[in-house]
Amino acid sequence: MGKWSRRAFIASGIAAGGIVVFGVAIRRGNRSDKVSGLVAKEGDALFDVWLKIAPDNSVTVIVPHAEMGQGAHSTLAMMLADELDADWSSVEVLEAPAHREYANYAIARGFMAGDVDFPSWLIDTVDGFFFRATQAIALQVTGGSTSVKTTGQIAMRTTGAAARAVLLEEAAERWQVPVGELETRDSMVHHAKSGRSETYAALAPDAARRNLPDKPALKKPDEFRLMGTSVPRTDVPAKVDGTAMFGIDAELPDMKYAAIKASPVFGGSVASYDEAAISDMAGVRKIVDLGDAVAVVADGYWQARRALDRLPVEFDDAGNSRWQQSDIFKHFTNALDAAAAAGNEEPDLEAGDAEAALEAAAEIIEAEYRVPYLAHSPMEPMNCTAWVHDGQCELWVGSQNPLAFAKSAGEAIGIEAENVTVHNQFLGGGFGRRLIPDVAVQAARIANGLPYPVKLVWSREEDTRHDQYRQASISRFRGGLGENGKPLAWHNHYVDKHEPREAPHIPYAIENQRIVYTKSKTHVPWGFWRSVDHSLHAYFTESFIDELAHTAGKDAYEFRRELLKDQPRYLAVLDLAAEKSAWGEKLPPNHGRGIAIHESFGTIVSEVVDVVVEKGELEVKRVVCSVDAGFTMHPDGMKAQMESGIVYGMTAALYGEITIRQGAVAESNFHDYPMLRMDKSPDIETHIINSGEALGGAGEPSTPPVAPALANAIFDATGIRIRELPIRHHDLSKPSLIDADVA
Repeated sequence: MGKWSRRAFIASGIAAGGIVVFGVAIRRGNRSDKVSGLVAKEGDALFDVWLKIAPDNSVTVIVPHAEMGQGAHSTLAMMLADELDADWSSVEVLEAPAHREYANYAIARGFMAGDVDFPSWLIDTVDGFFFRATQAIALQVTGGSTSVKTTGQIAMRTTGAAARAVLLEEAAERWQVPVGELETRDSMVHHAKSGRSETYAALAPDAARRNLPDKPALKKPDEFRLMGTSVPRTDVPAKVDGTAMFGIDAELPDMKYAAIKASPVFGGSVASYDEAAISDMAGVRKIVDLGDAVAVVADGYWQARRALDRLPVEFDDAGNSRWQQSDIFKHFTNALDAAAAAGNEEPDLEAGDAEAALEAAAEIIEAEYRVPYLAHSPMEPMNCTAWVHDGQCELWVGSQNPLAFAKSAGEAIGIEAENVTVHNQFLGGGFGRRLIPDVAVQAARIANGLPYPVKLVWSREEDTRHDQYRQASISRFRGGLGENGKPLAWHNHYVDKHEPREAPHIPYAIENQRIVYTKSKTHVPWGFWRSVDHSLHAYFTESFIDELAHTAGKDAYEFRRELLKDQPRYLAVLDLAAEKSAWGEKLPPNHGRGIAIHESFGTIVSEVVDVVVEKGELEVKRVVCSVDAGFTMHPDGMKAQMESGIVYGMTAALYGEITIRQGAVAESNFHDYPMLRMDKSPDIETHIINSGEALGGAGEPSTPPVAPALANAIFDATGIRIRELPIRHHDLSKPSLIDADVA
C-alpha cells in the first residue's frame, strides 16, 4: 500500500470536502447510461463505461487512449480481461469516443495520489473529484507513460474485477449457491459441485444492473493468467493487411484538400498575398487567411500544394527575425552569468551546504553541456480532416488528446465542444507532438463556411519548421571530490525549468547538493517531446557523474555503484546491465563502453552502449538495457518500447538539431534532419526486472539514458568528451584537447 503523500492527502481532503461544502458527494458513479448510445449495440450489456459483453459472449474493452504503436490498446484490454477471466480470443478493443464521460480521471488520480490505497468508502468520491477536474480541462490524454500505470491499474483492472464480482453474484442467485463455490474462466461461470456452467453473455444483462463494487479484490501476481504474458496485439493484423486507418487515410464524399504555409518566423503574421497569381489554376477552390498562415483549398492535394507554392505571400516577422541560434545560446549564457553573479537563481533542490563543501574539496571539476532544439518528426505528417455542417463539426484525426482537440476546434469556430465529434484514428507516431491541437484548429477554421469536408495535410517542411520543439538548454556543473575521490558536492545551474520537476535530480548519495535554474525564454515554441525534460537532464547528469568518476580515477560502473549502495532497486538495475554487457572485460583498441542509469515515469532504466571509432568514424555496435517498471504487463511490448525509445534517443544524440536562422527554422526534411537508419542501428538487448514496486511507464524511460551512455562510450574509446549534442558535429579523429576543468 502506498503512503499518504502530501498531494494525496490534499486531493482526498478536497474530494471529501465536496460532501460538506455542496451537501452532496462529487461522485464518479456508474455512467453507463450516458455512453451506451455511443459504444453499445442492441443486446450489449455495458458495465460502467469500460466494458461491454455481447450476446455472442464476446467481450469488448473500451480504451480511453490513442494507439500510436505503443500497444496501449492491447495491454489495457489484457489487464481488464485478466481480472474478468475473459477468453482472450473473444476480446475486442474499442477506442473510447472523445466524450466528457471518458475524461482521464485515472491519470489525474495517479499523478496526484500515486498508488495510495484509499478506503472503499472514499474511492468513488476521490475518483469523482478527479473526474470533474479532468472534464473541466478536457483531458483525455495519451502521454507521459501513464496509460498502464494509471488507467490500467485504476480503471481497467478495477472494472474487470468488479464485473466478475457481479457476474458471480448473478450466477449464485440464479443457482442458489454460495459465491465461494463458483469459479470463472474463459468468459464462463462454473459450479463444480452441480456441474453447471453459464456464459457471461447469459448472465450479463442482469449482472450489469447490479451495483459494481468500488474496491473489488484484485488478483495477486501469482494469479495472473494474461498479465505478464505477451498476448497477441489487437492492432497488428490491421496494420499488416493495410486496413488500419490513420488520420491521413480519411476519405469522405466530395472532400477537398488543403495545403498550408505558416509564417516562417515564429510569432509572425500574414501581411499580404496575391490571389490573382493562382486564380487560373485548375482545381483551386479557395484561399483562407488564418492570420499566421495561408491555406489553399483545392480538388486534390497536389493541386493545393502547387497553387500554394506559386502564391506570393508576404509575412510580418514581428521583429523576431533578429534571432540566430548563436544568439539563443548567448542569451542562455548571459542569463546564467547574470543570475549567478546576482545570486538570484531559482531554487530546485537544496541539500546540505554545496558551496561550503566545494570550498573544502580536494578537487573541483567544472563542465558545461549544451543541447539543441529537437523536432518530433513522426512518420505521418500532421493532418486533420474537418467537416462543418448543420451546426456540427466532425474531425478525423490522430490525436493524443481528442477531447482537447474537440474543445479547441469548437472554440475556434464558435461551436460548443459537445457539438464537435472527433473520429480518432491510429497515429503514425506521436512522441508528444499530437497532444497539440493546432492542426485541428486550422482544419476547422479552413472548413468553416465551406459546403464540403476538407483534409488539411502539412508538408514535411511545415512539420519540421512549425513543431512544438524539445527545448534547447545549457547546464553547468561544479563537483567537489574529497581526498579519497568520493564526491562531496554537486552544484548544477541550468536554463529553464519545465516538466517533470524531478528530471534534474540525481539518485546518488552526495550529501551536499545545490540544483538551481534560471529562466531564459525565447520566441521558439516548445512542447512535449518523448521523455520531456528527462531527455536532456539525464544527458547532463549522467555525463557529469562519468566525468567525476574519471577524475577520481575510478571505474564508471563501480563509482555509480558505490553511490547507490543504499538504493537497492537502482543497484539491481545497474548491476543487471553491467552483468549482461560483460562490463569490465578488456576491449580491443578503438572500442569503448559507456554506462548510464536514470529513473523517469516511475521506471528505472540502465543502458550500456558499445561503440567502435575507426579513423573518426563512429559505429554503435550494441545497447544492453535493463529495466524495472515494477511489473511488466506485456514483455514483448516492453522490449519493443525499450528498443523504440533507444532508437529515438540515439537519433537525437547522433543527429538531432533544429537551428534558428533569422528567427526561422533552417531544417526542412529528412535530408537535413536525419533519422537513424536500419543499417546504422545497433543490436539491442532488453533485460526485465519485476521488482513488485509500483507500476512505472514504458513508452519513454529508455530514451533518456542512451545519450549519456553513448557519449560516455565515445570517451572510453577516444578520450573525447562530448559536451554538446548532436555528436555528428564532433571530429572523433582527434583526441580531446580538454577534459573537465579541474581546480
